[in-house]
Order: sequence, then structure tokens, then C-alpha cells
Amino acid sequence: MSFITIILLAVALSIDACVVSFAHGLVLPDKRVRNSLMLALFTGVAQGIMPTIGYFSTQVVYKYVAPASKWLVFAIFLYLGIKFIQEAFEKDKEIPLCLSLQCLFMIAIATSIDALAAGVSISLTKTPILFPACLIACTTFMFAILGYWSGYCLKKFSTKYLEIFAGLVLIALALKSLF
Repeated sequence: MSFITIILLAVALSIDACVVSFAHGLVLPDKRVRNSLMLALFTGVAQGIMPTIGYFSTQVVYKYVAPASKWLVFAIFLYLGIKFIQEAFEKDKEIPLCLSLQCLFMIAIATSIDALAAGVSISLTKTPILFPACLIACTTFMFAILGYWSGYCLKKFSTKYLEIFAGLVLIALALKSLF
């Protein structure tokens, strides 16, 4: 994967954490700095760990999937892109709005499942995982902070367009993987 592709992937994967943080910023007026940092830390770490898990789990079965790797990368990114766009049009999405340790773990896992699949794609493109995992984690951390404070400041901004953008980026990465 090229540097630009990894950056686009990191941005697309961080959108879920940004949206969840945005929702929390809208409704949680107390302890804003602590809340934003906790959300960013938990989602950022999870987003760095999950692609690593996906990457190494793929290494175990790589010889079996290598012949179809280009098509698997395409299918994974296309699926994720379509899923992001579909979720943008769902009405009244339920976002857990608590920040207990248990809630933070659940938010971190829920927002990073897509990163697990991305780790599989990274592995199939034979890209070393360290840089992408760190970039995904740092990008997610920054986007979660940005999302929280945007939610706090803007109160009425729709996240629909962010999710559509992320979906389109993932679909573009899917198409790029074929060439």
C-alpha cells in the first residue's frame, strides 16, 4: 500500500470514533477535557490493535488465500465502504452515551471492528503493519478529539456526510486495489 492509501484508510477508519465522540460532545457538558481524552485514547488504541490482529491472523492462512488476495482486498474495502454509506442513512442510530470503563471498552471495540478487516487487507497487500497501525491509531485519536469538541461547539451538525465520505474513500481504495 502506498503512503497516500494508508493515510486515506486511516482517515476512513477513524470516522466511526469521530462520530461517537461527536455524539458524546453534544450531550456531555461536564469534564470535557477528560471525556474527550478518554474517548480518544480508548478508540485510538483499539484502532491500532485491531488491524494488527487482522494482519497477523491473515498471515496464518495467507498461503491459502494468496491467489485471490487482490479480489479479497477489493471485496473487504468495497463491503466496508458500502456499509459506511448505508449506516449514514439509518435513522436514529443508538449510540451509547456513557463513559464508564465498561462503556469505553465497548465503544473502542465497536468502532474498531472495521479496522480488523482493514488489517486483513493490509496483510494481503504485503505491507508491513507497524506504520499503518500507528497511523490509524494516531489519526483516530486526533479525529476523536476533533469529533468531541466539534460536537460540543456545533451541537447540530449532521454526521451523515462524514460517514458517506468515509464510505466513498473505502470504495475508492477497493477500486484502486484492482490496479
